[in-house]
Amino acid sequence: MKEKEKKYVEWFMRFLVWREKHISTRTFTLIMSFVVGLFTGLAAVLLKWLIHGIQHLLTSHMIDEGLNGLYFVYPIVGVFLAGVFVRYIVKDDISHGVTRILHAFSQRKSRVKPHNMYSSIVASSVTIGFGGSVGAEAPIVYTGASIGSNIGRLFRMPPNVLMLMMGCGAASAIAGIFKAPIAGILFTIEVLMVDLTATSVLPLLISSITAVTVSYLYHGTAAEFMFEQTEIFGMGRIPYVILLGIFCGFVSLYFTRVMNWIEGRFRKMGGPWHKFAFGSILLGICILLLPPLYGEGYDSILMLLAGNTDELMRGSLLYEWHDTAWAMLVFAALIVLTKVFATAATNGAGGVGGTFAPSLYVGCFAGFLFAYASNLWDFTPVLSNKNFALMGMAGVMSGVMHAPLMAIFLTVELTGSYALFLPLMITSTVSYATIRIFEKHSIYTMRLAKKGELLTHGKDKAVLTLLKVDSVIEKDFLVVHPDMSLGDMVKVISKSHRNIFPVTDNNDVLLGIVLLDDIRNIMFRPTLYNRMYVSRFMSMPPARIVIGMSMEKVMKTFDETNAWNLPVVDENDKYIGFVSKSKIFNSYRRVLVHYSQD
Repeated sequence: MKEKEKKYVEWFMRFLVWREKHISTRTFTLIMSFVVGLFTGLAAVLLKWLIHGIQHLLTSHMIDEGLNGLYFVYPIVGVFLAGVFVRYIVKDDISHGVTRILHAFSQRKSRVKPHNMYSSIVASSVTIGFGGSVGAEAPIVYTGASIGSNIGRLFRMPPNVLMLMMGCGAASAIAGIFKAPIAGILFTIEVLMVDLTATSVLPLLISSITAVTVSYLYHGTAAEFMFEQTEIFGMGRIPYVILLGIFCGFVSLYFTRVMNWIEGRFRKMGGPWHKFAFGSILLGICILLLPPLYGEGYDSILMLLAGNTDELMRGSLLYEWHDTAWAMLVFAALIVLTKVFATAATNGAGGVGGTFAPSLYVGCFAGFLFAYASNLWDFTPVLSNKNFALMGMAGVMSGVMHAPLMAIFLTVELTGSYALFLPLMITSTVSYATIRIFEKHSIYTMRLAKKGELLTHGKDKAVLTLLKVDSVIEKDFLVVHPDMSLGDMVKVISKSHRNIFPVTDNNDVLLGIVLLDDIRNIMFRPTLYNRMYVSRFMSMPPARIVIGMSMEKVMKTFDETNAWNLPVVDENDKYIGFVSKSKIFNSYRRVLVHYSQD
């Protein structure tokens, strides 16, 4: 280490000691939340600038008359460049950022690698700037969480503070990129499952406000998609709003199921180049035929919210019939159906982006499609296309993310549409209630939920998720073998302080157990010592715990068997140790105290 570096380290260590003596952890957490909000806000500004700059450079001179081959080429080039950057420079998987944050929370690590502070920005800006049909929100959330985690680690903060700093980074990311501070906080509560306590509320507020302020300084205070309500919403439209909510719920279900299905197909493919070839060609074809799928698609959202649909179909397969009502209906339906394919293909081929913006995009088109179809078939009263497009944004986002409150406030803060607060609430709530019938978990959490690694707001369930079987295994049980005599068994008992003895073969495979109570009546009869063997008086355990099993499933097994101790084995049935209820309860109380600390 160089002399300057040594001096820096010594100075920093002295600062840490001084901080611990003079600044409380709670006060320093507030200071860090401001720093996290500042840097995440700057990162959000940088990401938007890069995306828009690349898009402008590539598309400003493009001609939209008829099919344009560049819509096929650009996205493939962008996915290729992003894939090469991730595979050969970053050398780490940075996709599915929100799911990875949730996994970090569930593992109690709250640690995100330092390269995520920049790698997601670089990869997603190239992916989206070149036309990848994904959103920038998941990458910036991952970036913000990484900033929060690494700032907390720099100052040697405990795990509970690191988790809060990651939440602050995520909240400030949403707040900064959307100019939506309330939605940012609600995102951490509903999607990331961060508890809103007396300890967490102020840091989350500080981070979100700081990030929004940075965004205001660079982009002004106007809403991202400024919405001007020109058609009054009448109370007679409420039944149609409820129907829209149900429709958005089923669109959300379609989006979630198809996304998971396509991602599953990509996971089963061979090497990365096979995935790139299939995914990039699928993406290129989708965008070539339907140019509004290019990039985030915010231009199309602005057109729908402004009621300007004349240019929406320009350059698409159906543009020749753009002046006919049925062509617009088919066009909107195709967008709703194919956006999920374009999004999944972008990520599957090697691009980096999220499903946040695509859910907004699909929701806007779904709401427009609902109103347009209703008006086309002369339903009464006439429904406002732009108002219902706005409501659809909240509806599909609520269903896909399983976050109705965030969807409501994000839509309002994005558009400034406070006059439509009631129908937005109805659409969001009904959509969420609809999809919950079929899917209990959001697109981000379903994979973790299947593994039993998902934190929730329920304290009991969250603590059980934080506990791992490995941490409660006891290995001080003496092992016996089926060919041992009762006399040998008595010698083993004399050396043990346990009343259970696992029985294994020569390959350590668990064959059964011996309970002290079961042989108490014969262990003091020397005449049987050489006549009886373990194989005769051993019994089968009421159940076996397989290493890696979720603690929730372990506790369910204990309840079903009424056992107090159960053996732990690996996938090949080899004996590892025992878990006991008392050990789990002690660990549970310890984690609960730590988890609930204010």
